[in-house]
Amino acid sequence: MQNLGQLIQTGDWKGEKHVPVIHIPQDIKVGESFELKVSIGDEIKHPNELEHHIKWIKLYYFKEDGKFPVEIASFDFVSHGEAGVITEPVGSVNVKLNASGFIYALAYCNIHGLWENKAEIKFN
Repeated sequence: MQNLGQLIQTGDWKGEKHVPVIHIPQDIKVGESFELKVSIGDEIKHPNELEHHIKWIKLYYFKEDGKFPVEIASFDFVSHGEAGVITEPVGSVNVKLNASGFIYALAYCNIHGLWENKAEIKFN
């Protein structure tokens, strides 16, 4: 039996439609709020229909000298064409951080499973 971590897939979001894209502004400052955005399909559109869709995305922060990640946000996408309603796999949250570290994004596709990406947060 595999550990959960062994089941998480990754890749370059420019060539793989399942990989979450983490959008971080260029000039963020310690302790100041900034918009952290995550999306799926920026380069290659992911299907969004009942049969094939992104179900959810979660964001985590791992402080540079931390012991475990802290969940920042969880986005559930629950409409995939019912009555003509579609929720796109995009989420945004304002966040304040007090130290450098990493943002991790974990997404779930109902057909292709778990996908992750990470981005470094570096304060001067």
